[in-house]
Amino acid sequence: MRRHRNVKIVATLGPASETHETIFALHKAGADVFRLNMSHGDHESIRDKHRIIRQIEEETGGPIAILADLQGPKLRVGAFANGEEELEDGAKFRLDLDDTPGTIERVNLPHPEIFAALEPGARLLVNDGNIRLKVLDCGPDFAETEVVTGGVISNRKGVNVPDVVLPLAALTEKDRKDLEFACELGVDWLALSFVQRPEDVIEARELVKGRAAIMVKVEKPAAVNDFDAILEEVDGIMVARGDLGVELPVQNVPPLQKRMVRKCRAAAKPVIVATQMLESMVHGPMPTRAEVSDVATAIYEGADAIMLSAESAAGDFPVDAVRTMDDVAREVEDDPTYTEILEASRKAERTTVADGIVAAAREIAETTDIKVICCYTQSGTTGLLTARERPRVPIIAMTNMMDTARRLSLTWGVNCVMTGQLSRFKQAVINAAKAAREQGYASELDQILVIAGVPFNVPGTTNILRVAPCQESLISSTDPG
Repeated sequence: MRRHRNVKIVATLGPASETHETIFALHKAGADVFRLNMSHGDHESIRDKHRIIRQIEEETGGPIAILADLQGPKLRVGAFANGEEELEDGAKFRLDLDDTPGTIERVNLPHPEIFAALEPGARLLVNDGNIRLKVLDCGPDFAETEVVTGGVISNRKGVNVPDVVLPLAALTEKDRKDLEFACELGVDWLALSFVQRPEDVIEARELVKGRAAIMVKVEKPAAVNDFDAILEEVDGIMVARGDLGVELPVQNVPPLQKRMVRKCRAAAKPVIVATQMLESMVHGPMPTRAEVSDVATAIYEGADAIMLSAESAAGDFPVDAVRTMDDVAREVEDDPTYTEILEASRKAERTTVADGIVAAAREIAETTDIKVICCYTQSGTTGLLTARERPRVPIIAMTNMMDTARRLSLTWGVNCVMTGQLSRFKQAVINAAKAAREQGYASELDQILVIAGVPFNVPGTTNILRVAPCQESLISSTDPG
């Protein structure tokens, strides 16, 4: 199913989108990747959605990526005797390990690791930052705080601790079980929540054992501060602006988003911009102008993918939300300013033969009448490097590895086509020309550009670039290989 855009769309599945009919409609409307949120639903419901996606993949004949999103450690207060209390600005409020029901003066916080890391002056944010507390005094089992911003606090509301690195593993016991389940199920990407340090990624990679690509959701200040080291360890990044906007001043998020997108592009690692992109479409058929601008901004920045959360998982208009994203993406990518911005922000470091090959491919494609770049890729690296160049012509990634094709479905501009095992470069050119014609990227009168590595089927051997005719008889007569 050819898309007439480069940016990819990630749609979260949930109660509003769990049937074959709806998931198929989401894919047809533009969803390239489906996100399974491990915070909601049991393993059986996740298995059902996975099965439906793979059925649709078989029906449509093109690879579809599945992203499983682990819950991560959730920090919450305990319960209140009255269900809720209203905290006044300037009042004193205590958090402790006592599990008796809370009052207007105190509540249980069943996380000794928080108390171990707190210092006077640290902030505690409750209920997505709607209530803000300042630590006055603390110990191993309590924190005396002042209410800086009051409001209604109720049972089991979430707590954010933005000022300290918590001695918490990114993977809870539930996450470990979910990770193993998702890998056995056969998901393509695994997203880690509340990562604070590179070691969190290394721990997860040891458990994954190569069965899925690993993505980090950047939603903690500690992850922002150690972003470069984390980026080295992961396969992709999600800019999770919801929690990031709670733990950091909201005005910090847009420049951070831009910097992270550019760093991911330079590293040839996919980056998703997520959270509240079309929030008003959860209950309404139309987005706000500000939301459309937010989606457009992420596309102009060159993000690989943009994501829908509640809009497609629990909203009243899931298919319309995907269609709206698709419409915005097409309009932005038709704007000449879009190409100007992408080319002005291209800052890749080229140190390998493969880097030089894909850079040359882009230059040739943009200075001659090349219709499409066809790159053969075993591990997916050549596809990622080609996409990093953000060429003006389409990219077809040719691979005999379904896992690679699915993972690349998240990458900007990459259209994946399955091909058989190859032993001769001539056959590679013939197959590429056939794919270009069948997918509607070129006619027999056009030229294409083929990137490959010899010997074939060996990762990391990209070493050939050839301009070729799209007509098979001309390939056969002009190529002795």
